[in-house]
Amino acid sequence: MDKPYVIGIDIGGTNSVFGVVDTRGNVLYNGSIKTGKYEDVNDYVRALGEGLQAVIRSAGGRDKIKGIGVGAPNGNYFNGCIEFAANLPWKGKVPLAQLISDRTGGIPVTLTNDANAAAIGEMTYGAARGLKDFIVITLGTGVGSGIVCGGNLVYGHDGFAGELGHTTVRRENGRLCGCGRHGCLETYASATDVARTARELLTMRTDASLLRALEPDKITSKDVFDAAVQGDKLSIEIFDITGEILGEAFANFVAFSSPEAIILFGGLSKAGDLIMEPVKRSMEAHMLKVFQGKTRLLFSQLKESDAAVLGASALGWEAKDEPMDALV
Repeated sequence: MDKPYVIGIDIGGTNSVFGVVDTRGNVLYNGSIKTGKYEDVNDYVRALGEGLQAVIRSAGGRDKIKGIGVGAPNGNYFNGCIEFAANLPWKGKVPLAQLISDRTGGIPVTLTNDANAAAIGEMTYGAARGLKDFIVITLGTGVGSGIVCGGNLVYGHDGFAGELGHTTVRRENGRLCGCGRHGCLETYASATDVARTARELLTMRTDASLLRALEPDKITSKDVFDAAVQGDKLSIEIFDITGEILGEAFANFVAFSSPEAIILFGGLSKAGDLIMEPVKRSMEAHMLKVFQGKTRLLFSQLKESDAAVLGASALGWEAKDEPMDALV
């Protein structure tokens, strides 16, 4: 293969990580920069470009790189722009794919949002290899999703399809979401909101729990997991409540796309059977009969430390020979 490598870039609110990846999904050379350090996107791209040039040299030069894939909040696949991302320092519509391509000497760049990148990563390197219809659910600070139907990622007419974390799961007295609405799935099933559920139950109840030894405002989902592993009944119940809501939502998702599998990706999935078992029970209990027993629930198979870069890098294999003209 003349161009045996791609580059993956995962842009987060705190850090941007990048790496050179081969066809087997091995991250060969990597690096990172602080996203939030650069209020001007041009300064950011300049610093990112320096890091990219270093790993490109390590890989044997620009002629070895087929393309660059970027996963970013509010990334629009159609025009290569980040649009109005709340947790990034650059406002409005930023033509990031074009800027990165220009900085790397014309290497084609494909950009999408981070959950879509995770779905493509699973299809290329992970649990979705060989699958044509599946959904990846990212359970981290929020809840994201990437939907694949017939082997193609669902983007919608504007590039922003698949915001399943913002489907409404509780219409009466639903929790306030960062999007401004109430009752979104994200407000009950993210790692952040597992801790929120813990604080609510500790306030409402008087039963004993290992969590009562912690400062309420500092409780994390990891604390809830650690307590549950030790047999703490309240913590196990928190995962049951979270799994019940997730499973109910998954039954709805199955009804519109009939996926072969739903793949859990991200921090909360590390809870293993504590989250998976209640999700399975709830999903099947709420499922339309014709779909029961047909959709598998799987964990991501991407290596945790490389998952973000691998997901983004998978976009690089489909990068066009010529960089797109970003619409600004």
